[in-house]
Amino acid sequence: MTDAVTDRRALLREHFLLKALSEDEMDKLMRFSNVQTFKSGDVIFRKGDPGEGMMAVLKGQIRIGVMSAEGKELIHNIINPGQVFGEIALLDGKERSADAVAIAPTDVLVVLRRDFLPFLEADAPLCIRLMTVLCDKLRQTSELAEDFMFLELRQRLAKRLVRLAQLYGRPWRSGVIINFRLPQRELAAMMGTSRESINKQLREWAEAGWLEVDRGNIAVLNMDALTREYEV
Repeated sequence: MTDAVTDRRALLREHFLLKALSEDEMDKLMRFSNVQTFKSGDVIFRKGDPGEGMMAVLKGQIRIGVMSAEGKELIHNIINPGQVFGEIALLDGKERSADAVAIAPTDVLVVLRRDFLPFLEADAPLCIRLMTVLCDKLRQTSELAEDFMFLELRQRLAKRLVRLAQLYGRPWRSGVIINFRLPQRELAAMMGTSRESINKQLREWAEAGWLEVDRGNIAVLNMDALTREYEV
């Protein structure tokens, strides 16, 4: 078995949805999967495209978002190496609900719905795990909707930075640095606001010593202070 195939198996094995597959089942899944390569800026799929299967990021980054009628982008999520997306398509095969765009040179492992359905039909626990994944995504979507309705930008931004630091942070100096570049333009699209508003708030927190911001890299130096911003 080549190193590349071993790495792909390890990535899928770590995902909650697939980690209980037997070695034989994983072998079959690997035979069905294929790797697609994208340059930064390439569109992986658009909202409304047929939902043909699930994808896992091997390297790079993917932005998931939608465009408003006015041409304004709202970013739902940034998908990093080791993460799986597109699980909804495994169940219904309907149109994609958002755009997916590579924001760095990216390799994606693709598992088509037609190949994965036999696994679901033969494995009730796997179906339950898939439902758990989808319920978790629904909860996240509901929470984001509530945040937009009830929290000010300052609170929403603090909450998002804390969550990103918890999910993707690594120790750095006296705090935690988010382990991927997050340009202010991308962060503004996540928050549904302007880059200027994001810049102003980040600068305020940096002057207070809560953050350090440098060319798209954000380090959280005072997690407790940021947490208090949205918990009050």
